[in-house]
Amino acid sequence: MTTPLLLLPGMMCDARLFAPQLAAIHDRAIMVSPIAAADTTEALARIVLEAAPPRFALAGLSMGGIVAMEVLAQAPDRVAGLCLMDTNPKAESEAVAAAREPQIARIREGELRAVMRDEMKPNYLADGPSIGAILDTCMAMAETMGSVTFVRQSRALQTRADRQETLQRVTVPALVLCGREDSLCPLHRHELMHRLIHGSELVVVEGAGHLPTLEQPEVTTRAIRHWLERVDHAEAAA
Repeated sequence: MTTPLLLLPGMMCDARLFAPQLAAIHDRAIMVSPIAAADTTEALARIVLEAAPPRFALAGLSMGGIVAMEVLAQAPDRVAGLCLMDTNPKAESEAVAAAREPQIARIREGELRAVMRDEMKPNYLADGPSIGAILDTCMAMAETMGSVTFVRQSRALQTRADRQETLQRVTVPALVLCGREDSLCPLHRHELMHRLIHGSELVVVEGAGHLPTLEQPEVTTRAIRHWLERVDHAEAAA
C-alpha cells in the first residue's frame, strides 16, 4: 500500500514546477494543490486540507513549504510524511515584508511580467544550460496564476507565523532538501530545519538554486523517492 502524495508549489507556480517528478513517479496517487485562493497561510492550509486525502505524504517548495508547515500545524494527524524544499520556517522579517509593497504596487499597475523578469525568479536559479527554459516556464506559470494571485500570496507571506516549534513536534519521516546555490532560502535555513525535525534527512542538491525540481530533476526525484519509501515503510509498520 503506497501513501498518496500531496505537492504544494511555490509562489506564482503550478503543477509545472513538479513536471519531472510527476512524469517519473507512477507508484502512487499524486495531487498538486494550488495555493492561490486566499491571502493568509492559515486559510490556504484549510483549503488544501479540504481537498486532500484523509492521510498523505506532504511536500512543498518555497511558499508551498510554508503552507505545508501550516497544514502540519492544523492537522498533524493527517500528515504521514513531510518534505520541505527551498523554504523558510521563520515569520517574514519587517524588511522583506516592506519590500513587497512596491512589488504589489507594480503588479496592480499591470507590470506582472516586468516584476517577474526583474525581481523574482532570475535571481534565484543556478547558472546552467537549462536556465533559459526554466525561466520561460516560470514566466508561463506566473502569467497563468495572474496578478490577483500575486497580491494574495504576497499578503499571505507577509503575515505568516513562525513554525519552528511546529517542526520540533514532527515525528513522521521527513526530508529537508535545497539547492546548494539557493540565495532566497539559503542552506543555513535548511540546516536549521534539519536540526529542528528529529530524524530528518538533509539533502543538498549541487548545481541548483531555488528550484531544484526543475534545475536538477533526477537528483531531486531520487531524494523524493527515497523519502516516500520511508513514509510507506512507517505507515505499514504503524
